[in-house]
Amino acid sequence: MKAGFISLGCAKNLVDTEVMLGILQDNGIELTPDPAEAEIIIVNTCAFIQSAKEESITTVLNMAEYKETGCCRSLIIAGCLGERYHQELLDDMPEADAIIGTGAWNRIMEAVRETLAGNRIVLAGENEIVYDAKTPRILTTPAYSAYVKIAEGCDHRCAFCAIPLIRGRFRSRSMDDIKREVTRLAAEGVREIILVAQDSTYYGKDIYGEPSLARLLQELVKIEKVEWMRVLYCYPKNFTDELITTIAQEPKICKYVDLPLQHAHNSILKSMRRPDTQEEVVTLLKKIRARIPNVAVRSTFIVGFPGETDAQYQTLRRFLIEQRFEKVGIFTYSQEEDTPAASMMRQVPEDVVQERYHDLMSVQCKISEELNQGLEGKELDVLVEGRDEEQPNLAFGRSYREAPGVDGQIFIEGDAVSRPGDIVRVRIVQGFTYDAVGELVE
Repeated sequence: MKAGFISLGCAKNLVDTEVMLGILQDNGIELTPDPAEAEIIIVNTCAFIQSAKEESITTVLNMAEYKETGCCRSLIIAGCLGERYHQELLDDMPEADAIIGTGAWNRIMEAVRETLAGNRIVLAGENEIVYDAKTPRILTTPAYSAYVKIAEGCDHRCAFCAIPLIRGRFRSRSMDDIKREVTRLAAEGVREIILVAQDSTYYGKDIYGEPSLARLLQELVKIEKVEWMRVLYCYPKNFTDELITTIAQEPKICKYVDLPLQHAHNSILKSMRRPDTQEEVVTLLKKIRARIPNVAVRSTFIVGFPGETDAQYQTLRRFLIEQRFEKVGIFTYSQEEDTPAASMMRQVPEDVVQERYHDLMSVQCKISEELNQGLEGKELDVLVEGRDEEQPNLAFGRSYREAPGVDGQIFIEGDAVSRPGDIVRVRIVQGFTYDAVGELVE
């Protein structure tokens, strides 16, 4: 019996995919990258914004074609789309044989058995379980890098976000359990550990009574063989002084701060139900940059939130120009049903949203290019990820300044010997908008 798997969405969803793959393999099911030869096809979906939902549905329909042209006998929709719209999917998509929500990944074999027996089932609405170090898992990332989910769910109620409706309340894993998993991954050859949660700086508040990310990092850096440790999705409210000090002082921790801010105008932040003000954020950014030398700060912003005036947008624009973030992701507002923002008055016209999006992107592109050009002549350690197929002397990889999948790359000229997973010293010779070119330091 062979199973094919497609994982969409964020790194947190990818971890769910990897544990389902582990469970399937532990039950004797062979995994295949070719959906044409898979008797079971599972699509782990995303439902964060409208475009992600559309991609998920299109992918499911594409996979359904293998019921006619391939070997598929069981098509399973898993993940966020399955959790949020399980009954609608079952009613409206006869191509799907089972719907599995975000809290039912551990029941993947039940779904497989039932569907192969000719039954259509829904397994959703169970958002309490969190995987642990004993859970089978097969990495789909390169062997040298792995995501580790330190918590599940979210206790925030941002007006635009459906994640709490999909993944439930915030649940932290214990430090000991996380440490066991990271120790095992390091023994298997993983050099870069990337910690993820919906809000990583909230980690531990539910089980230890206070934000405990700094303490967790202090334990994880003791693990031998781990060389880089990166943290994603750090909300500003619980970004403590202890956390800043820990990042600054621990050599293994990448000097990379991922700080989703969403906007800069206080009225919009309040409408978004974000707990921070621009003034508080600016104070935090000054502290981070003063105490963590050469830190790379990444953030994300939303344009076109309901009620956003041109003056409020201009505040956001000026904020980006003043703060000069090393990395920025910009999203257009997506009107998600059952969220408070969906029913707000003064929805911004789509043409205005798109105009603001492209304008802000052009602003950030100029900043990014200038910052990358400022790296010229400097040396960085680069984690090699691969080699250009047509140019054997051109390798590529990432420094501490780039997270996988969301940031650019560094291309290494004159490198014919390094292998994926090697960490090499590179001198930057030219910076571009997203990428940079360097040469090996002898």
